[in-house]
Amino acid sequence: MTALREHSFQLTNAHLSFRKSGIILLFILLSSFAIDFTPPNPKQRFAAIGPTFKLPAALHAALDTCEDFPPIPAPTAMDWLADYKEDGQTYQQWLDSKPNMPDSTRNVIYLLPLCDMAKANGPPLDKLKEFASAFFAMKVNVLPALVLSGEDVFRRRDARDKSVQLLATDVLAVLKQKLPRDAFALLGITMEDMYPGTGWNFCFGLASFAERVGTYSFARYDPAYYGEKSGESRDRVMLKRSCKILAHEGLHMFGIAHCIFFHCIANGCNHIGEFDTTPFNLCPVDFRKLQRSVGFDAVKYYSRLGEVYAALGFTREADWNKKRLERLTKPDSRVR
Repeated sequence: MTALREHSFQLTNAHLSFRKSGIILLFILLSSFAIDFTPPNPKQRFAAIGPTFKLPAALHAALDTCEDFPPIPAPTAMDWLADYKEDGQTYQQWLDSKPNMPDSTRNVIYLLPLCDMAKANGPPLDKLKEFASAFFAMKVNVLPALVLSGEDVFRRRDARDKSVQLLATDVLAVLKQKLPRDAFALLGITMEDMYPGTGWNFCFGLASFAERVGTYSFARYDPAYYGEKSGESRDRVMLKRSCKILAHEGLHMFGIAHCIFFHCIANGCNHIGEFDTTPFNLCPVDFRKLQRSVGFDAVKYYSRLGEVYAALGFTREADWNKKRLERLTKPDSRVR
């Protein structure tokens, strides 16, 4: 954080991940320069997946770089890759980084509400659990809500709208003390806004990979935050955004960095418009990383995730998963 404070940036609605000593900071800023990003070519995208010829047939087919996985688009003026240079993370680079992986002892993802989510009009916890369990192909438990006292977590009033904000570093310190023994990761979720420290307007969250804890706020993914009326449409958008950000940030707990190879749920996002147009699915590069971590069967993975998408009313995503299943179960499925 100190290095970033030395730059004279103005805070606005951009979403940046900052990694230092195993800490990820998700916050808002506007850079004073533009990056000339060129999307990787097909050869570079294939290379990022790594050799696949020795893999089981279903997994081999799951890494097919067909039309289901469009390349990442060239960024427009306010998009993530127009502002921030990222070199990408190939499958081999991820493996070489020795990321945390679930094992026989630490194999549960825990969601810890840090407020009364129902009272705060947040996404339903049972649906978040159902989605996360299918997306990560792991056991997910929701813990009883934790009331954060003023002694444990400092709060302030946002200078612009006077809303209450939690100091994210304090929240992270609390989570470290609450980490269950069998937890692969503990994710604190809240409808309260957050900020990472003096000098920052707000942050979406803060995470420590090494200590397997993270905290995330859904406050600014709520359409009501931007003045939209409550109702069925708001609830549907709120649930979909919450599931998507839970998946995106949860992937970071596996050491998976932002994707620059395909249009993928792991892409970095600068603004809510870019976030909403990012696909829900994992590209072949990041699918391989998650599969290597968890060890799931590719066909069963897509089948289960498709069922959950349909149950949640995510029709487009359910249809996409159905198409993937059809490709994976074809006798002549081939990569490349």
